[in-house]
Amino acid sequence: MSTAFGAVPGGTKKSPAGLLLAAGAGRRMGSPKALVDDWLARGIDALEGAGCSRVVVVLGAGLEQARRLVHGRAVTVAVAADWSDGLSASLRAGILALPADAPAAVVTLVDLPDIGESVVRRVLEKGAGPATLTRATYHGQPGHPVVLGRAHWPGILAAANGDVGARAYLDRHLPALVECADLASGRDIDWADQTISSGVWRA
Repeated sequence: MSTAFGAVPGGTKKSPAGLLLAAGAGRRMGSPKALVDDWLARGIDALEGAGCSRVVVVLGAGLEQARRLVHGRAVTVAVAADWSDGLSASLRAGILALPADAPAAVVTLVDLPDIGESVVRRVLEKGAGPATLTRATYHGQPGHPVVLGRAHWPGILAAANGDVGARAYLDRHLPALVECADLASGRDIDWADQTISSGVWRA
């Protein structure tokens, strides 16, 4: 497989950064989702394994405990102090913490534990340059990961509001869609009684 990452001077390719949003309180779960099982490690492993050059993890609720879970990992921790304002607060904190030379960011959520390296790799087959805008779909329904080229970051920051993250921006700019239902369910886990079966999380 050949993945088209962003070009840098000298003719080489710069890998995208990974962005794992993990700041929410998980009220329906009964625990901050960053603290559930091995979800943080799963998310980081998926992004790193797919070739992301640096992974930024956004933390908020349960901050100190979550920090301990990523101790020793080669990740950048960004703190969303206003995490209670919704997903957009986490997305803003994460984008602002991305490496200055990253051509794009692969964004995913901590409560999608069945999204592994294979899903991220497939979405990255569409490229990861500054103009890239790509998202995974599951049986035609949009989901994560989403690849955001750096040319889109200012618009996403301006449009992000409340608990919708980049949704409004993506609705207007129509990303390339990559079907991934054969690899994962793409379903977020909101309740403690949702379980895993055959590698796929189900209610």
